[in-house]
Amino acid sequence: QVHLVESGGGLVQAGGSLRLSCAASARTASTYAMGWFRQAPGKEREFVAAISWSGGSIYYKNSVKGRFTISRDNAKSTVYLQMNSLKPEDTAVYYCAADRGHIATVPPPDPEYWGQGTQVTVSS
Repeated sequence: QVHLVESGGGLVQAGGSLRLSCAASARTASTYAMGWFRQAPGKEREFVAAISWSGGSIYYKNSVKGRFTISRDNAKSTVYLQMNSLKPEDTAVYYCAADRGHIATVPPPDPEYWGQGTQVTVSS
């Protein structure tokens, strides 16, 4: 069992930055693919970014490419999402995910483990 805890969400003005963190409870999570999803009110949960266990493979939703950066520190069993140039349409609850295989970049999202989510609100 892997327990994921997100942090770093908050309220920011458009053009600002936030850094999300996701700490995994199990050291074995360092061998898991990890990713970030988001869900805005009234919308489906959608893929944002994913990273393989080694960090050698990284994937992004097209609309966040060049603005968001996913990274991981396996020694700390933690994955990060650096979000720059934030837009109001980035407003959502952001969820961390982990999977022993891979993180699907197309719906439906079905990783083995989910975090509880952290709210990101971007004001215009």
